[in-house]
Amino acid sequence: MPKDQSERTAMHAYVRHLNFPSSVAVSPAGQVYIAETGLPFDGAAKGGRVLSVNDDGSVQELLNNLRQPVNGLVWHDNSLIISEGGYPGRISRLDIHSGNWTVLLDYLPGFGNYHTNMVAVGPDNKMYFGQGAMTNSGIIGTDSHDLAWLRETRHAPDIPGYDIELSDHVATVTDPEGQQISTSAFARFGQVHAGGTRLQGQRPCTASIMRCNLDGSDLELVAWGIRNAFGLLFLPDGRLIATEQGTDVRGVRPVWNCPDFLFEVKPGAWYGWPDFLGGLPINAPVYRNPQGEGQAFVLANHAELPAPEMPLLAFDVNACAVKMAQIPAGLRHAGDLIVTQFGDERPMTGPPGPRVGRNLIRVDTSDWSKHALPALASVPWHRPIDVAFSPDGAFMYVVDFGDFEFTATKDIRARAASGCVWKISVNNMELTS
Repeated sequence: MPKDQSERTAMHAYVRHLNFPSSVAVSPAGQVYIAETGLPFDGAAKGGRVLSVNDDGSVQELLNNLRQPVNGLVWHDNSLIISEGGYPGRISRLDIHSGNWTVLLDYLPGFGNYHTNMVAVGPDNKMYFGQGAMTNSGIIGTDSHDLAWLRETRHAPDIPGYDIELSDHVATVTDPEGQQISTSAFARFGQVHAGGTRLQGQRPCTASIMRCNLDGSDLELVAWGIRNAFGLLFLPDGRLIATEQGTDVRGVRPVWNCPDFLFEVKPGAWYGWPDFLGGLPINAPVYRNPQGEGQAFVLANHAELPAPEMPLLAFDVNACAVKMAQIPAGLRHAGDLIVTQFGDERPMTGPPGPRVGRNLIRVDTSDWSKHALPALASVPWHRPIDVAFSPDGAFMYVVDFGDFEFTATKDIRARAASGCVWKISVNNMELTS
């Protein structure tokens, strides 16, 4: 079989032995770039890297020592835009031709549960990005001490994007030193805001979508109350969509049965967090614990905020929907989405149960329905986290984060050099006629 024909029927691990990669970007000429998070699990080197991939799957390092975790890598105008989640968060640009690296936006919120996420360049030529929440559901609790990627209770509190008024809800826990500690929402651990306290919206803020010019200037809030918008994508009609990772069964405001969501991002909208999830109040029957108890509101001015947005769809609980790509024109299901699902992080983020996610699904954008991809069922994924198509639409690249699981004691069991990038012909995905 001729080489070009054999490649077009291939499904193979294209780049191997990566340390917890998060992102892939493909230039218009077909050059593939990868970002490693820089998370130092299992002896992996600390600090994110950007790599260029050679034809044979070997790599060349372009940039290193980035603030971990590197959560995004996007091609734009002969450059790579890099999202660094570390503390503080940062967005930078690497010019591929000159090799010049420039910081565009720095001192973004952290350090907390989630981070600065990927950038998407909009039709208005601005950079849009998600900024994750500092907490699970608004109040710092001892669950932050249990999080294997955080291990710190006294971390930064959430920052509101809109003006809010706090309820009188206060959580009291026993801290790791055995002391009784009371904390309220949008406060540091051990700090209590009186009911009726009003906090002004700030820029930057957490649990938000923000945007700025391509040089990092004129930072603006687009929308607030989206807990952790990890994946962003502009549709051809200009609409921005985002995956949101749902609230966990942990901490002082645990939420049961909360799925991940896909939202259309609308300027000035409120996505409900920390009091509404997927358009439903946090005390809705579906979100209550097995004893039928729901969580109290932490905001007292819902009437002053926009009505909470409803999602386009809900993913499976604990599927951890992350990044996505649109199927190119000329293929079956053109315009639909391929969504990577990182998979559950139980028992860290919920009670023990069967594995969920760790796969790819197709989302029909005409009715926002979910569909399995049985042709990929045999691929031995660990944790898919990003996806991109080649410019000619012949191949799909899938980033597998690697072997990364949680033990019964809520520790991480990770294996360095287990990440890879798969190169899959669309023929193998049943996307050709």
